[in-house]
Amino acid sequence: MSKFYDLINHSEIPVLVDFYADWCGPCKTMSPIVQDFAKEMSGEVKVLKVDVDKNQQVAMKYQIQGIPTLILFHKGKILWRQSGVVQKPQLIQVIKSFAT
Repeated sequence: MSKFYDLINHSEIPVLVDFYADWCGPCKTMSPIVQDFAKEMSGEVKVLKVDVDKNQQVAMKYQIQGIPTLILFHKGKILWRQSGVVQKPQLIQVIKSFAT
């Protein structure tokens, strides 16, 4: 998981982390939205998917209580977080609001 921390702390561009689980229905709904978003916003934001079942320490550190949960990091700081399904236009709007 040190690669995860390196990315969220040292990336020059914001990093959107999708906390999910394979058994989670809303996560399955969110997955293609996040994939489309990652393609469209390539170069402006990095997207990581973190399975909460396989990465329980990370999930606990960020107090993930409901999934899917999306957290936008930049240089280690949390800029935004949202639980539940988020549509692609809303995700793009959030990222653009933090773009400098």
